[in-house]
Amino acid sequence: MKNAVRIHERDNVAVVIEPISKGELCIYTDAQGMEQGVAVRECIPVYHKLALSRIHKGEPVVKYGEWIGIAACDIEQGMHVHVHNVWNTKR
Repeated sequence: MKNAVRIHERDNVAVVIEPISKGELCIYTDAQGMEQGVAVRECIPVYHKLALSRIHKGEPVVKYGEWIGIAACDIEQGMHVHVHNVWNTKR
């Protein structure tokens, strides 16, 4: 059963729609309508973001098809993506 939403096909994060624990599988639908799964590496609160792929330090974090920040460190697939590992790009 789907427990996350990838909003735009360019997104490298998904929003979890229920709390997900470390070791669980995050299920979302990709741009082709196929269900995909990502192993969760740490607990992720409801409505927070999960990395769908590795995001290297300095690379953009993409949600809604737009940059919402820059990775402050390497973020591995399945990790929680939030203010602790993303720099704000607004000035």
